[in-house]
Amino acid sequence: MFALEDIETVGVVGAGTMGSGIAQVSAQAGYQVRLRDIEEEYLDRGFETIDDSLGRFVERDTLSQDEADAARERITGTTDLADLAKCELVIEAVVENMNVKKEVFADLDDVVGEDAVLGTNTSTLSITSIASATDRPERVVGLHFMNPVPVMSGVEVVIGEKTSEGTGELVHTFAEELGKETWEAEDKPGFVSNRILMPWINEGIRALDEGVATKEDIDRGMKLGTNVPMGPLELADHIGLDVCLDATRTLWEELGDRYKPAYLLKRKVEADDLGKKTGQGFYTYD
Repeated sequence: MFALEDIETVGVVGAGTMGSGIAQVSAQAGYQVRLRDIEEEYLDRGFETIDDSLGRFVERDTLSQDEADAARERITGTTDLADLAKCELVIEAVVENMNVKKEVFADLDDVVGEDAVLGTNTSTLSITSIASATDRPERVVGLHFMNPVPVMSGVEVVIGEKTSEGTGELVHTFAEELGKETWEAEDKPGFVSNRILMPWINEGIRALDEGVATKEDIDRGMKLGTNVPMGPLELADHIGLDVCLDATRTLWEELGDRYKPAYLLKRKVEADDLGKKTGQGFYTYD
């Protein structure tokens, strides 16, 4: 298995919100990045997201224009998974669906070198199950970044049943190289973050549906009462209501009725009001 100093090129599979963010922070840390998606249009959207994010950092004087340009130049887009063959570390950030993830990992297992580490950005699914699609389960690990990746400082490292101690140590130090702080969780449903976060969001939605308070007062009450930057409804909009519903359903299936999705959450997703990304969720966005 590679050591941290051996990692030169990071592969990222999936150019959506999470994948583009992971690619950006990896490039800002000096790594060469291969960003892969199945269609050129998805890559184009991913690069637009990266350009916008880097531009905001320049506007805030967090990065110089030269630093932003250098980071952008380190990222190469591709639709061919074989272009990730020489990556020492690959991080998957595709749709939160076990069958899709297993297919990606089986393909990656055939493509990358035998010493390469495979990370998954899954927020709720079993690392052990994902790793079972490969012949290297000891080098498969959860690397759950928080959204938005370039801004949030935390990364959840999730240890599967067969993840080696060396793999866990490697990704902890890799995340720290990206300027992140880490915590570690065992491979239990929802890990630490979503096992606690999703019920909080779900109960906020129930409180709105049952008329406890307006959406504004639910969010305001939680921000003022617990010192969080966003209330549950605003945060759900930023995460994506479809993502919240998928995560909550996974927890419900694994852990029972205490995680049953709120009716209003299901109704919003059925109406395609998914939050900020569609312009309408619990709030309206320009």
